[in-house]
Amino acid sequence: MAEDARPPVPPFDETTALLKVQAAEDGWNSRDPQRVALAYTEDSVWRNRDLFLTGRAEIVTFLTAKWERELDYVLRKSLWAFHGNRIAVRFQYEWHDAAGQWFRSHGNENWEFADNGLMRRREASINDVAIAESDRRLHGPRPEDERGPGHEIPLR
Repeated sequence: MAEDARPPVPPFDETTALLKVQAAEDGWNSRDPQRVALAYTEDSVWRNRDLFLTGRAEIVTFLTAKWERELDYVLRKSLWAFHGNRIAVRFQYEWHDAAGQWFRSHGNENWEFADNGLMRRREASINDVAIAESDRRLHGPRPEDERGPGHEIPLR
């Protein structure tokens, strides 16, 4: 397998799709733009809300700005569907702005992978809902005992 391979690789079954989703959640919860960008092909294309990005350098720039703006970011992803080299997820993340207002961001992503397991396409639709700090549900990366089937994120 190539040096930059990122197992599991397609075609995905339920087990490998769940592993890929958890790996993505863990990576994004690191809030390390360089680390996260390595999960994508050099020429990966993204639609994130109303932004269109191409390539790792743009991904790093985007994520750096994101995590400077979205403070104390914590994410949960949930497998929605998979087929061949594609995975669909739904997710929620919580964060606050510099003024201290908390938000829960709800969204869906469609992912397409290259044969080596790196993501070559990501399309994300996201909505932000202001919440009170007392309404937070996410307080850090997912603990080991909350991983896998049976630990879905709630709709609201």
